[in-house]
Amino acid sequence: MSKQHEITKPKKLLNEQGNIVDPGWSQYLFAKYRREDIKVSKLRIKEWDYYLITNGHIGLALTIADNGYMGMDSFSFLQFDQGWEITKSPMRIMPLGKTGLPNTSVKGDSQIKSKDYFISIKNDGKGKRIIDFQMKNFKRYRDIEGHIVLSDEPDESMVIATPFKKNKHFYYNQKINCMRAEGEVKLGNNSYSFNPKDSFGTLDWGRGVWTYHNTWYWGSASGEVEGVPFGWNIGYGFGDTSAATENLLFYDGKVHKLDQIEFHIPGNEKDFMSPWKFTSNDGRFEMDFVPVLDRSALTDFKILKSDQHQVFGHFSGTAKLDNGKNIKISDFFGFAEKVENKW
Repeated sequence: MSKQHEITKPKKLLNEQGNIVDPGWSQYLFAKYRREDIKVSKLRIKEWDYYLITNGHIGLALTIADNGYMGMDSFSFLQFDQGWEITKSPMRIMPLGKTGLPNTSVKGDSQIKSKDYFISIKNDGKGKRIIDFQMKNFKRYRDIEGHIVLSDEPDESMVIATPFKKNKHFYYNQKINCMRAEGEVKLGNNSYSFNPKDSFGTLDWGRGVWTYHNTWYWGSASGEVEGVPFGWNIGYGFGDTSAATENLLFYDGKVHKLDQIEFHIPGNEKDFMSPWKFTSNDGRFEMDFVPVLDRSALTDFKILKSDQHQVFGHFSGTAKLDNGKNIKISDFFGFAEKVENKW
């Protein structure tokens, strides 16, 4: 097994050269991100807040992203029982940081507004995240709008400070799982509700400077096992993970660190709707995965490219906590994805 370096004290994220001071993982945002410490052009800085809310039947995903030369604000509504989804991702030219995303996820608001849509995420640091959104003409001239409250944020999360092999390039990322979700989404004349008893929210908070061409793998799930909040974050391809991976389990508000996990995608990683497998080098995460919906999106301008397959479905298998306890699950809802970017 590889050594997993844990960051346990507050410190600066970047040194005077713009490189990560201490690569590794942590349970909290110990490393302090400051946009002004980055030593590359504003064109190369990428910052985003991504929220996913699901209950296994419907899903909502919202993104506010400032990727330097391009901003992207994404809305997804997913109907897992019926097997369809709609995603719209309007782009903005040259935001260069003017989106004003916060330097931390602990407190601060994220918002974007245009004549056709808005996303507002309020976070006063007191334990609730309040999400309001609207987009005109989302589906066949029908608007989508909603109000969601995320609460019961766990004490611990997944935080990783990952360098790339190229100097001044890095990824600082936090994943918060198992937040309770409550609220309503209106799509035209239809209304959909999220009940905190079975609805969960996940935050993917990312800040960094990426290399031009990369492929990442990410998987996530949030729910309950025997009445206890449980989930995971797994993935690789986000940079040089020799100091630590981002693989861990969430159980009753606490994290349990995992080592290496591999995604086995059928058909030479092209048959996304056939069953997948997940294996680990230490036997602590062994899963079968049955897909129900592939949220795929392809943008290919040759120089710029994004090929995304976010596949939702049901996991069955075992996961082992740090104390040796085996968690057995069957048909546990979550997703796994493969994304290739030239950006």
